[in-house]
Amino acid sequence: KRYEEAAPAFAHHGADELPVVEGEGKRVRLICGSLYGARSPVRLLSDMFYAEVIMEGDARLQVPKEYEERAAYVVEGSISVAPDNEIFHAGQLLVFKPGNEIILHPAASGHARVMLLGGEPLDGRRHIWWNFVSSSPERIDQAKEDWKAGHFSPVPDETEFIPLPESGPVVVRYP
Repeated sequence: KRYEEAAPAFAHHGADELPVVEGEGKRVRLICGSLYGARSPVRLLSDMFYAEVIMEGDARLQVPKEYEERAAYVVEGSISVAPDNEIFHAGQLLVFKPGNEIILHPAASGHARVMLLGGEPLDGRRHIWWNFVSSSPERIDQAKEDWKAGHFSPVPDETEFIPLPESGPVVVRYP
């Protein structure tokens, strides 16, 4: 919550700036945070990680236990998740129990692309509407008005204005 009213910021990092950890049939491109001894240059306000993982053949990837919240989204192929060796396919999101040892490996096809993410739990309830996130629904209403009035700085090199949607999903995240 201490960063909730921080000024918005945008920074671009090219793919060549993002660290890659590879070997033993796997390639991990770290988009943000710290993972497997690497650190992304992307500035964060919380302890987390987000990475693209490509696994081939009999590759094995242990999901770090030190983060309380961890998940994997299967983008391509299918994966087997140890210790139960259950198979999950493209389009599925897996949320792992805190502290459990999790090992991912490609299933039958021998190829899988997975987005791996995790971090520490939020310090309270969050509300999400379109591109706005806040611990206060009233603050989201104010952000809607600020967007309509053009009070947000444009993204560098972007000329298109995207109007506020008429409605948007409302998601409440409970700790």
